[in-house]
Amino acid sequence: MADEHLSTPFEKSAMTAAEKRAMKKEIKHQMIMFVLMLFLTVLAFAAVAADVVPHSFAVPFILILAFVQLLLQLLFFMHMKDKDHTWATVFMVTGIFVTVPTIASLMLLIGTVKY
Repeated sequence: MADEHLSTPFEKSAMTAAEKRAMKKEIKHQMIMFVLMLFLTVLAFAAVAADVVPHSFAVPFILILAFVQLLLQLLFFMHMKDKDHTWATVFMVTGIFVTVPTIASLMLLIGTVKY
């Protein structure tokens, strides 16, 4: 039968030994970052739920943790730390420069912020 070769293990890989080591290292980094993201999320919930953080600093504390998570996700899960991501970076920065003034102007129009 033609399907017999599907049950036999594939001995050779197209990856070199160095590429396999790099892949294992990348997977290890991603797992560490995933656990760190979970820790930061639990830290934000626990700090507010247990009233560890003063009420006046609760929102800035959560925003700081969210910003750290955003940077880590961009660098590790979206691979922005790797080379050849120039266009992705350009589009993200352009999006930020369009989004921030839009949100600020809408907040002023709606009356959320009164200046």
